[in-house]
Amino acid sequence: MYENHRIAAVVPAYNEEKLITKVITTMPDFVDHIVIVDDKSSDATAERARSTGDPRVLVITHEKNTGVGGAIITGHRAALDLGADIDVVMAGDAQMDPSYLPALLDPIVHEGYGFAKANRFFSTGSYQGMPAYRVLGNIVLSFLTKFASGYWHMFDPQNGYTATRRDVLQRMPMHQLARRYSYENDVLINLNILRVPATDVPIPAVYGDEISSIKLRRVGPEIANLLFRGFWRRFLWKYVVHSFSPVALFVIGGLLLTLFGTAVGIWTIIETIGPPAATAGSVILAVAPFLLGMQMLMYALMLDIQESPDRPSAPPSRQLREDPLPPRAVRQVSSSPPAA
Repeated sequence: MYENHRIAAVVPAYNEEKLITKVITTMPDFVDHIVIVDDKSSDATAERARSTGDPRVLVITHEKNTGVGGAIITGHRAALDLGADIDVVMAGDAQMDPSYLPALLDPIVHEGYGFAKANRFFSTGSYQGMPAYRVLGNIVLSFLTKFASGYWHMFDPQNGYTATRRDVLQRMPMHQLARRYSYENDVLINLNILRVPATDVPIPAVYGDEISSIKLRRVGPEIANLLFRGFWRRFLWKYVVHSFSPVALFVIGGLLLTLFGTAVGIWTIIETIGPPAATAGSVILAVAPFLLGMQMLMYALMLDIQESPDRPSAPPSRQLREDPLPPRAVRQVSSSPPAA
C-alpha cells in the first residue's frame, strides 16, 4: 500500500513480449495489484507476464482486439473489483518510469486531486531530438484538447501515465469512453463534465526499444472528430443540463449574432458588386452583430477558463468503497477473462 491506499497498476499490452517482463519486475513494492490486459496479442505477451511468478499479477486476455482504451477500461473494472483505492495506468512498453510513481500519487493522496497525469514537456529540454512536425503536432493537439476538455492548465494530453481515484472511476461512464487512441482525450472531457480536480506532474518518458503502432493518418481524424463532438457534449452537460450558466447564454447568443452578421455581410458584398455602393445602414447591420457576437464568444471563453477544475475544493479524505469484496475472493472471480 502507499500511504494507506491500495494501489493497482493497469497495464494495457499489445504484442509486448519483449518488454512486459521489465514492466512487472520494476513495479514498486507498494503496488498491490498489477492488472495486465493482453489485447489479443499475436505474440507471447500473456505467457511472459504469467512467467514472472509475481503474486500481484492478474492477466486478462481479450478475445478480440479492442484498442488501448478498451484494454484500459477492462483493467480499471478489474482493479475496482480488486478493491483498489487508486488506479495507475502504465504502458506495456516500459516507457513510463516507475520511480516517478510516488510523484503521480502524491497529488491524489495528499492534495485531494481526483486525477493526475504525467507531462513530458515541462522543460525546454523535453523537445530536444524531437522532429519539428512532432513538436508542432503536440502543441496543436494540446491546444485543441484544452479547448474541448476545459482543462486549460494541462498539456501533453496523449500521455497515458495517469492516476485516478476510485470514486472518480466509479462515476465515469466507462461504457461510453473511446476505445482506441482518442481514449486519453475522451477521459479529460468526461472528467471535466464531472468537475474532477486534475493536475499535471512533470515526468519524463523513457524511450528505448519500443515500437509505436500509431498510424497518424488514421489517429488524427479520429481524435479531431472526438474533440469536436466532445466539446459540444461538455458544453451541453456542464453549462446547460447540470446548471444553466451564463456561458451557455454567451455561446448561443454569440454564435447567432456572429452568423447573422456574417450572412448580412456576405449579402451586402454580393448586392454591391459593381456600381452600387453599400449604405451605412447595411454596413452597420453586418458589422455590429458580428463584433458583438465575437465579444460574447470571448467572454464565454474566459468564463470557461475560470471554470477549469484545477484545484480541489476540499481537503483529501479516504475514499468510500461501494460493496468491497475481500481481495482474494475478487481475484478468483476476476481470473477468468471478461468479455472485451
